[in-house]
Amino acid sequence: MTDSTNKKRSELLAHTEVPDRANLDGIEKRWTSRWDDEQTYAFDRTATREEVYSIDTPPPTVSGSLHIGHVFSYTHTDAMARYQRMRGKSVFYPMGWDDNGLPTERRVQNYYGVRCDPSLPYDPEFVPPHDGGDGKSIKFADQKPISRRNFIELCWTLTETDEGQFEELWRQLGLSVDWNQHYQTIGAKAQKVAQAGFLKNLERGEAYQDQAPGLWDVTFQTAVAQAELEAREYPGSYHALAFHTEGGDDVMIETTRPELLPACVALIAHPDDERYQHLFGTYVTSPIFNVKLPVVAHTAAEMDKGAGIAMCCTFGDLTDVQWWRELQLPTRSVLGKDGRILRDTPDWITDPAGRTMYEQMAGKTAFSARKALVEALQESGEMHGQATPTQRMTNFFEKGDKPLEIVTSRQWYIRNGGRPYEEANGKDLRDNLIAAGNELSFHPDFMHVRYDNWVNGLNTDWLVSRQRFFGVPIPVWYRVSDTGEVRYDSVIAPEFEQLPIDPSSDVPSGFTEDQRDQPGGFSGEIDIMDTWATSSLSPQIVSGWLNDDDLFQRVYPMDLRPQGQDIIRTWLFSSMVRAHLEFGQIPWKRAAISGWILDPDHKKMSKSKGNVVTPMHLLEKHGSDAVRYWATSARLGVDAAFDEQQMKIGRRLAMKVLNASKFALSMAGEGAAVDLDPASVTEPVDHALLTGLADVVDGATKAFDAYDHTRALELTETYFWTFCDDYLELVKDRAYSADPAAKSAQVTLNIAVDTFLRLLAPFIPFATEDVWSWYRTGSVHLAAWPQAAPLRAAGAGADPELIRVAGEALTVLRKAKSENKVSQRTSYAWVNLAVATADRGLFDLVHADLVKAAHVRGDLSVSDESDGAVSIASYELDPPEPKKPRNK
Repeated sequence: MTDSTNKKRSELLAHTEVPDRANLDGIEKRWTSRWDDEQTYAFDRTATREEVYSIDTPPPTVSGSLHIGHVFSYTHTDAMARYQRMRGKSVFYPMGWDDNGLPTERRVQNYYGVRCDPSLPYDPEFVPPHDGGDGKSIKFADQKPISRRNFIELCWTLTETDEGQFEELWRQLGLSVDWNQHYQTIGAKAQKVAQAGFLKNLERGEAYQDQAPGLWDVTFQTAVAQAELEAREYPGSYHALAFHTEGGDDVMIETTRPELLPACVALIAHPDDERYQHLFGTYVTSPIFNVKLPVVAHTAAEMDKGAGIAMCCTFGDLTDVQWWRELQLPTRSVLGKDGRILRDTPDWITDPAGRTMYEQMAGKTAFSARKALVEALQESGEMHGQATPTQRMTNFFEKGDKPLEIVTSRQWYIRNGGRPYEEANGKDLRDNLIAAGNELSFHPDFMHVRYDNWVNGLNTDWLVSRQRFFGVPIPVWYRVSDTGEVRYDSVIAPEFEQLPIDPSSDVPSGFTEDQRDQPGGFSGEIDIMDTWATSSLSPQIVSGWLNDDDLFQRVYPMDLRPQGQDIIRTWLFSSMVRAHLEFGQIPWKRAAISGWILDPDHKKMSKSKGNVVTPMHLLEKHGSDAVRYWATSARLGVDAAFDEQQMKIGRRLAMKVLNASKFALSMAGEGAAVDLDPASVTEPVDHALLTGLADVVDGATKAFDAYDHTRALELTETYFWTFCDDYLELVKDRAYSADPAAKSAQVTLNIAVDTFLRLLAPFIPFATEDVWSWYRTGSVHLAAWPQAAPLRAAGAGADPELIRVAGEALTVLRKAKSENKVSQRTSYAWVNLAVATADRGLFDLVHADLVKAAHVRGDLSVSDESDGAVSIASYELDPPEPKKPRNK
């Protein structure tokens, strides 16, 4: 426990300040303002690493609005942060904004009605033609082209607006974030770390360039990494095409991409397929184009798919890339980055008819080129029958609307185990990353297999370059030869002291600006980094790596990475890669993985599906504590339904905390100081209540330590309602009375409230803080987490089952009055209860309190006739008091 934390511990007030009427109205605004003024959640920079609990908080993407799924998962993290703070840890709980990359660019395009054209000059007086405040999106064709600098300025303007709205919502939700510790993934600090990390990868040979086939989004004109893929069903048609053997026979293949026929480099069948073994090692010619092609074998060919033999084109899909690489086939690309057939007729097509056909396809989209070629194939008789419609799984960019193409281009990669790479310990990088995953504790544990499956399924290194604009620039230049050719193999890297830099405007040491793109000069890299290339370094960014060594030593490696299950393959894995390559260790001890929010149809909520719910109106309608209760009622890794009814239950709990606490703290009289001295607890039922509460503290603590916040809430909430419905009703008459045992009830009530507030504080921080302020200084969120031992000592070894027996008895006694439609103040003339023999001894201990609570005027006797719950054997009620006439 740190010194500054100790200084903030609370003390009892000399008198209570219980309000006349407790309510939740305006409670969020009141307490968020006070927490901010008092720096309640500020990180203690004097704490040692052993005293710190550090959280690598997910930076939400700033591209519109937060949705209820964000509230769901971030509340899970906040509950743990509050628990650890109460356990005496100095909690390092920052917040970041993921504001660079494609989502921000798309939002700016739609919001302002613009698009970036790097060829245009900067206009310092530019005013965007549209203001997206009206909610309308501007179509691509109607967007005004502007310079890159103008476009980036608009990105900055909009992200600052969005970030302010995000922060306002997080504060209203009650996240106990230290707002002094925040960053932007496009900010100078993040850029320096991201660029330095890249340069260190480059120095060690872990970052490299390659002219290779890669996934390409023709809409956004950028390369896409394997981790950003999303497989979706897409309509297509199988076309049966005839290739011609040397012996004059035809070999039929079926393809959904006939327009790639001029890019065909081989026919491939499985080596065990008896239908084609006689063809291996021979050649065929392609229909229409008459290009000579080898027939080769590969185990990735599927014997039961289509004709069992396929054409390999460079490139139709990732299997083509695999065949091309492993069989060392030639490259014959015909599809450009714009998604159109290349305009120059390739030199490998030598047949006059084939060249004529290609000229008819050149410059057309893949769809139009396909249509033209299919018509020619039908006319030549080399397509058999009609196209057969089918639904096929096709790769999309997760943010795109059109299928990805595979285009050969120069890109930057970081090694991630997708290709063989031996490290200093003699093991392959993939094996080392699997071993690193085994060091990380996953909560829940079954999420670990998703990490392993992803690593083992990689087939390429991490493509980190993007052909976009608003992002962290790749920090290198290239020498330009004396003949004016950019030498991409001659990289010029900046000094670390120069970072961050933008190669498109900054000049490398030893050169001047007038040498840019000139013979003998330099050329700046214009690509930016994938947004994950920055986010993957979030633990280093927030920890002060390269910027604040003192902070770095106090918080890194971090304790917790909370995140969604869908980005294990991206954010979690890429962070593990960067930490392993740079430090040879994992960046955090644990990963807490939240489930998804499901809509009423049990489908995952997502912006792309249009089924998300925005949270602000829910926070205003039900209250933040209520929404937090709904969120924390779901365990980590478990999908949860969006359920406003659960929020209503949460609001009821928050109100009950206020009202029950007001009632309990007022028992000793208005303004009386709260007494928490356990020596005053003398009565058996009071002892039993505290013993049961000790069990709850043990259970909740164990649950939190196992990262099961939901179990901690269940245990606490269940016993809290037992306290309200049974114990409080049982002892309130004694607590109000002049009975010598009144003090015992009053102190027990005080201890119980004081304990419940701390147990519930991680879940409903506003209601618990409000009650805390009635009788204590400081904040409940800086108070010590309750300990079971003092409660158990105060309970004097009493059996908590006594509370159950008392509750059952009081319930049946009250139920009889309800059934007779008389007031609960109506007295029993006498009553006989049937109690299980095993519970008889417990019943005797609570007899006196039951007499008072149930208003038994005569005898309250007991019969050992029941083997189950307590029941009424016989009774007589006194006549109810006559109702007093109303004043006219």
